[in-house]
Amino acid sequence: MKNRYRNYLIITEQDKAWGFYINNLGRTVIEKNTDYPSSDHPDNYVFTWKKGRVLDEFHLVLITKGEGVFESKETGEIKITDGDVFLLFPGMWHRYKPLKKTGWTERWVGFSGKIANQFLLNGFFTPNAPIISNCNKEPILNYFNSLFRLYDEEPFGFQRIASGLCIQLMGELYNINHGGTHLDYLNSMVSRAKKLMYESINKSINLKAIASTLDVSYSKFRMDFKKQTGLSPLQYYLLLKIEKSKELLLSSQKNQKEIAFELGFESDYYFNRLFKQKTGLSPGKFRNFNKKKL
Repeated sequence: MKNRYRNYLIITEQDKAWGFYINNLGRTVIEKNTDYPSSDHPDNYVFTWKKGRVLDEFHLVLITKGEGVFESKETGEIKITDGDVFLLFPGMWHRYKPLKKTGWTERWVGFSGKIANQFLLNGFFTPNAPIISNCNKEPILNYFNSLFRLYDEEPFGFQRIASGLCIQLMGELYNINHGGTHLDYLNSMVSRAKKLMYESINKSINLKAIASTLDVSYSKFRMDFKKQTGLSPLQYYLLLKIEKSKELLLSSQKNQKEIAFELGFESDYYFNRLFKQKTGLSPGKFRNFNKKKL
């Protein structure tokens, strides 16, 4: 592979209207004892270690070999090593460089747009915690390679395809950041728990028994399940029942009491109260409102 690949893009109004667009991307191998950064970037991307830099876009930088340092106003100086990703936010002063004795290999993508702002500024990624470790993985590298290939070939609609790839890349990074080294375990455990919940959708469930079946304590099961889904096991299970009740309300003639009994609710009253709490409508109003639209 070449030591350097860079692509700084012409952004159209149509690209901006899409809401998420790539501004630039690249890969550079910084050899040992090499000055950094190079001075041949466009003016708005050039920076010196002494002055640092502030961008008006997001950047995602992956280091796949070597070591260095990253510094921002929010974090102070942080050591960077092989497999680390650091995120740069619009308006955030920052600087970074490889160690002279090691150099490094960097891949990066810069992006902007209303969707990008909403996606990254809502708490999933924050300027005070911009480092994600253990990212030197095949899926992450494949996303970068797919982006590089897209911008080499520039097929019709490549910006829109690239925006989807970049969002998927961010999803992988979020999972790595929150799942850590236990990501495969979390995926397996939560998938098995969901299957057991769905198999028990027509009756009451014993979540402690599920935890025991998964060979984990209930407190750890609850914590890991919520980490992966954003919901406690009980709340997820209740939402499964509500979704199934919606299906029955629209596809059958069963009344509210029959559906409550079929799905194992303790009473028709509890089913009605929970359904309204989760959907904003009573079961009867939900059925009437949605059948009018069919």
